[in-house]
Parts: sequence; C-alpha cells; structure tokens
Amino acid sequence: MNVYQIVTDRIIRQLEEGTIPWKKSWISVREGAFNRISKKPYSIMNQLLLSQQGEYASYKQWQTLGGQVRKGAKSEIVVFWKLLDVKDDKSPNNTAGTLKKVPLLRYYNVFHISDVDGVNPLPEEDFFDTTPIASAEQIFNDYINREHIGLEIQETNRAFYSPVRDVIHLPDIKQYANSSDYYSVAFHEATHSTGHKDRLRRFAPNTPIAPFGSPDYSKEELVAELGSATILSTLGLETADTFQGSAAYIHNWLSVLKNDNRFIVSASSKADKAVSMIMAA
Repeated sequence: MNVYQIVTDRIIRQLEEGTIPWKKSWISVREGAFNRISKKPYSIMNQLLLSQQGEYASYKQWQTLGGQVRKGAKSEIVVFWKLLDVKDDKSPNNTAGTLKKVPLLRYYNVFHISDVDGVNPLPEEDFFDTTPIASAEQIFNDYINREHIGLEIQETNRAFYSPVRDVIHLPDIKQYANSSDYYSVAFHEATHSTGHKDRLRRFAPNTPIAPFGSPDYSKEELVAELGSATILSTLGLETADTFQGSAAYIHNWLSVLKNDNRFIVSASSKADKAVSMIMAA
C-alpha cells in the first residue's frame, strides 16, 4: 500500500471519529488601511478610497484613545451599506403593505494616525523565529523552478494559488509557530498548481474557475489537502497538529459534499498524481 493511500485511510478514520474545527495555522498581520479600534482591514472599496496605509479612526474614536486630531487635518471617507426597513405597498399578500429591506449606501469621516497627536502607532506584530527545513525547501523549490511557477512570499493574511497568473502566494514562514504548518500550506497550494492546464489539467482550459463553496471547488480542496498531508508524511514532517488540521479542513469541505467519504477516495487518486509531479517521483 502506498503512502497516499495510508494517509487517506487514516484521515477517513479520523473523520469517522469526529474532528475539531479547522483553524488558520498562521498569525494574521495588519494589511493596508485598517481601523485602529477593531484592528480589522477596511473593505476593498474603502482601501481604494483611502489615501494611505495604516491606522484610521473617526474623530470620536481617536478621542476615546486619548488622541486629538490636529486642527486643519482633512478627513477621508469610508462607505458602508445599511439595510433600511421600507414599506412595500406593492406586496400582493398584504394590502396594508409589508416591510422590505432596502440597501442604502452611507459614509463616515475618518482620519489617519499621521494627523493625530497623543496616540502612538500600534507595535509591530510579534512573529516567530521559525526557520526553513532543508528537505522541504528543496522539494518545494525544485518543483516551482522546474515548472516555472511564480512564487510570492510576504507578510500577508492570504494563502492561495492563482491559475490565471500561475502564481503561489504564501504568508511568510515567520507567521507560523512551527515550520511544519508552513509547509503544510505551501504544499497545499503547490498541489493546486499541479491542476494547471499545462500540467495535470484538473482545471479545464477556457473554463471559469469553480466558484468558492461549490462541489467542484470542494473536490479540488480535498485533492490539495490530501496532497499536502501525503508530502508531509513522506518527508517525516507530519505532526499531530498538521494531521488533525488536515482532517478538520477536509471535514469542512466534505460538508458541502454531504459528508460522503467516497469523495476522498476519488480525490486521493488525483492527489497521488499531484504528489508524484511535485516530488518528481
């Protein structure tokens, strides 16, 4: 019995016993423009509206932190949708009219921290002293160099593979408490990349990418996670956390597929081909 089948069987047993909820394995960073109080980044639309990166807050929010917006400072706006209850006189079921939700675009003013006195910027996030593992680095880098895949590694909140750009995007290794978690994510995205039209062709050419949460998207996620788990096991990098994390991740996507473990068996054959390509086996 080969490695991918052993990993598949173990994961199925783990699913049958129940799993903990999946959780992101890297710590988040503050990207772009974000609200100083909530520490959450603004929406993409608001990122485009705001002129600077970093901390923003309303006049009153800065005051609650002991800050004072400088006289003459120019505010910027952020927008949001608010749902209002409006009487629906055209409702066929109620002559008196029913209420319907109508979205209304609203805005409020915010100021960048550079225009505020009395408040210090938030400290930089505390990262880990996580170091690369030579065997995993060699397998990963040999693969992306051999296949001419783009690689972006930076302090970020997102990990993904872009089939259109043929690029793998990863958070920096220092955002992970241990290196095994980093390579679990790296090989997950690498497995996705094997589906490119110039490789194993799981993504059909000239066909839109399956929408997030759809059955086809879910099946591809199973392939990627099984591929990653198999590579970690082969390299001796699997830990209790990475294995349980893989099982929990797969469990989340199986819910879209009505928790049918047969989809794992189907995905594992595709994962086997992906692993062979990445490891040049």
